[in-house]
Amino acid sequence: MHQRFFSSSAKNLCRKILNPRTSTTQLPLTTRTPCDIFINHRGIDTKRTIAGLLHDHIYRIGLRPFLDSRNMKPGDRLFDKINPAIRGCKLGVAIFSPNYCESYFCLHELALLMESKKRVIPIFCDVKPSQLQVKDYGTRSAEELQRFSFALEEAKFTVGLTFETLTGDWSEFLNTATDAVIKNLVEVEAENSSKKSAYIVQRSDS
Repeated sequence: MHQRFFSSSAKNLCRKILNPRTSTTQLPLTTRTPCDIFINHRGIDTKRTIAGLLHDHIYRIGLRPFLDSRNMKPGDRLFDKINPAIRGCKLGVAIFSPNYCESYFCLHELALLMESKKRVIPIFCDVKPSQLQVKDYGTRSAEELQRFSFALEEAKFTVGLTFETLTGDWSEFLNTATDAVIKNLVEVEAENSSKKSAYIVQRSDS
């Protein structure tokens, strides 16, 4: 019963509010965004498990998630694809895992999400927030370390989800995570619509 309700409500919300990918074919190229949700993750920890499954789960209900292993092909330049996807997305999902903080790219993506003022849903997978620390291997500048640390702290103090891959219920988690994505997208869309309406009123009064 819960599964049927979830699927039905999710599809209705996507159809009415979130501009599912089926409708983007009607839009001019200049108005399309690269993705709805950017999934920030550590590939060696989660690409074949939680990140890939969440991507597929979100995609099946009509949204456009970005996952590097699914949306990029050999020959693509990383920052040429990833940076525009982050700046153009509506929502970020950051999947934290044991080896997350060892990756420059993970931390760069997280920092860019925060700097772009994107709403981010943290998922702590097999790791506690207190265990996440930016590590200095002598290859990062002080500015980069500060940038990464600030983004990481901001994410750690954001309400998120937790999941243990060995003992957790995968089906329940994927439904919960997808529901959280949809609810946050609805709120983001409502905020954007409110800002646009206020801007139009302001322009008409000037």
